[in-house]
Amino acid sequence: MTFRPTLFSTFFLGGFECSTHRRRDGHRLDLIAGTGHDRLAAQDYRQLAEHGIRAVRDGVRWHLVEASPGHYDWSAVLPLLRTAEATGTQAIWDLFHYGWPDHIDIWSAEFVDRFAGYAGAFARLHLEETGRPPLICPVNEIAYFAWAGGDHALMNPCDTGRADDLKRQLVRAALAGAAAARAAAPGTRVFAIDPAINVVPRPHVDATHTQAKNEAQYHPSDMLTGRRDPELGGEPQAIDAVGVNFYWNNQWLYPDAPRPADAEPDWRPSRDPLSVYDPRFRPFRDMLAEVHARYRRPVFVAETSIEGPPRAAWFRYVCEEVRAAVRMGVPVEGICLYPVLSHLGWDDDRYCPNGLFELEARQGRRVVHAPLVAELQRQQALFSDLFEDGRHRFVEAERARSLRLASSR
Repeated sequence: MTFRPTLFSTFFLGGFECSTHRRRDGHRLDLIAGTGHDRLAAQDYRQLAEHGIRAVRDGVRWHLVEASPGHYDWSAVLPLLRTAEATGTQAIWDLFHYGWPDHIDIWSAEFVDRFAGYAGAFARLHLEETGRPPLICPVNEIAYFAWAGGDHALMNPCDTGRADDLKRQLVRAALAGAAAARAAAPGTRVFAIDPAINVVPRPHVDATHTQAKNEAQYHPSDMLTGRRDPELGGEPQAIDAVGVNFYWNNQWLYPDAPRPADAEPDWRPSRDPLSVYDPRFRPFRDMLAEVHARYRRPVFVAETSIEGPPRAAWFRYVCEEVRAAVRMGVPVEGICLYPVLSHLGWDDDRYCPNGLFELEARQGRRVVHAPLVAELQRQQALFSDLFEDGRHRFVEAERARSLRLASSR
């Protein structure tokens, strides 16, 4: 084994849900405030460090920063930024997690310029505050964003039939924002993050329909890197690493099957997800290898989770597949538990128990999900051995043991 990850402070990361979009009913979400992460960031970061996690995904809420056109108010992000510094936490900052200021028309040319100005201003702020250029994801999940907001009107801009148009506009913004950030803070690292999916045709369904859907997952990164629609200005150097989001329902049958009247629609997706035991379920290792082969960039698991009791089992599966991918020669730089903090659902405020930590805080500390904590510890040991760091892990464990013995005397 020659590969060793170097991109993040720790191989495992924690991701804080930071969606800020408007739903189709017009209500704006703010998951950083909704989870109390804005108030409890210091404890959240410290509690993650207790579990060996010193790298996170977090969010800059554009609609709060630029509430007034052209004027940047950093009061919503500075506490997070400064707390990350104070706790030794490395952060990847999502600049645009589905939401933007109401006074900007997303379909206008001005939108791209305004986003670039905001991205550059944040990069300067980060450099001034920390002395380092930032790690950023300019626009989160362009493929999903375009599907949800441009084809199915599930979120802003609540259009239909315009997914391709929205992809291109978001890519323009992402490229302009990345360029502005790098100009303001040379050395800024830029990540492209989108889901990895696998759509399987039902019997007697023309496979060309699912082939097109599977290929569409790559459109945004293809545009960013200039493989597709080069007039947008993409180039291979536009991104430094590719984040791959992978959930339990990222593989499904097409077309959707009618759901029985007594189904539980409050949390189950409308599509039929494939079980990992289904032979049509594509191994995650192969999906990671395909992404790396396509873009020749380091990859990392930017999001993964499941709700309820299967949390530890799903995490174990993902980790096993990542280890297999690394052994295949895929440079996987990390795995982000996302969301690391359980939260309320986008549409109905139902509780989504999917994190390492629950939403509830007792005396300022989040309640932990013990099975997932135990599995995380197990996986940390396995990856430490994989990356030829077993001796270091042994030494650290012995040092901790000695400290415990000394303190007990």
